[in-house]
Amino acid sequence: VQLQAYGGGLVQAGGSLRLSCAASGRTFSNYAVGWFRQGGGKEREFVAGISWRGGRTSYADSVKGRFTISRDNAKNTAYLQMNSLKSEDTAAYYCAARESYSDYGPPYDYWGQGTQVTVSS
Repeated sequence: VQLQAYGGGLVQAGGSLRLSCAASGRTFSNYAVGWFRQGGGKEREFVAGISWRGGRTSYADSVKGRFTISRDNAKNTAYLQMNSLKSEDTAAYYCAARESYSDYGPPYDYWGQGTQVTVSS
């Protein structure tokens, strides 16, 4: 499966952005999807994950209550709604996928290119 993340940009602290992850090449509903981010010289970190039908989700503690992961299998797209953004959310955001009907956390097998999110304070 091929993945392409988009929707990043520059936003003020407290604002919102919605990232999208468009999939192609394989049956998207066979895959669990995750979002990761990497910025500021830090290691890549897990942000959120969602199961193949969207019934189960998980989040990093740093984004719980602010970010929401979702998916629309009919559109072959996953989303990351980011609210109440903080400067520390500044990073390149990546979506990833793994073919699984049970697991929806790391590790993932397929990765898309990142989309930059910059939060100004």
